[in-house]
Amino acid sequence: MCSQFLRTIALSMLFLVSTSTISVAKEVNQPTYTDAELNQQSVMAVLWTQVSGEYRALSYQAFNVAKMSLDNYLATHKGNKKVAIVVDADETVINNSAYNAWLISQEKSYSQPTWQQWMQAAEAQAMPGATEFLNYVKQQGAEVFYITNRYEKGRAGTMKNMQALGFPFVDDQHLILRTDTGDKEPRRQQVLVNYDIALFMGDNLSDFSNQLAADSLTATRTAVDKNSTLFGSRYIVLPNPMYGDWEGKVYQHDWSATAKQKSDMRHAHLNAWVPQ
Repeated sequence: MCSQFLRTIALSMLFLVSTSTISVAKEVNQPTYTDAELNQQSVMAVLWTQVSGEYRALSYQAFNVAKMSLDNYLATHKGNKKVAIVVDADETVINNSAYNAWLISQEKSYSQPTWQQWMQAAEAQAMPGATEFLNYVKQQGAEVFYITNRYEKGRAGTMKNMQALGFPFVDDQHLILRTDTGDKEPRRQQVLVNYDIALFMGDNLSDFSNQLAADSLTATRTAVDKNSTLFGSRYIVLPNPMYGDWEGKVYQHDWSATAKQKSDMRHAHLNAWVPQ
């Protein structure tokens, strides 16, 4: 009786050890969630940007509204300074979706070396309506300042690209790139010394005012609501579902998070319907 009991205990322990070993083996062999897999989540955003009529319509709409806003501003402008508009570059007047599509096809994530290579290639396309609007600004006697967070080392490629697209005022005075900080406010103030700014255009809230550059998603929405009357008049937003400051806020600004952690944080922010 005793030996039978001991044999049963031994077999049970052997079963538990075997089960644990299989479980550990499964965890060890479980494939790691990669940056390439995370990048696949961007397919629909890039696809929408490249093929949808709605994307083109929103871009045209933004520049049509900007034209009306500029006309209204010029009609009532009484200052002694010259008039200018301030625009961002990437996803505001130039479309970089081909770079993002390349990242997906190559199973790569964004990196400075590949972005530098893309800038040097000077192959970005104009946003629909951008070339016509920017030249309209020039025809009205106003000037265009491009305040972008592309780094200075990308100046040559950026100027080559924008000039090829027929943009006006693509010179060292009007193309103001990033040097030490991504904060655009000092560069906006630089323009304000000699110009009155009629309007701002961008795809990121930080392209307009530091009052909108809040640290959290909740604070950002509050800031937008507080300044709601400025959108469509002084602030013109271009569509960009591919990337932006908002993504960093989803990660609580931890860009070093793993691909799996980023994916989990993205899903955690989804507001899903719960059937009753």
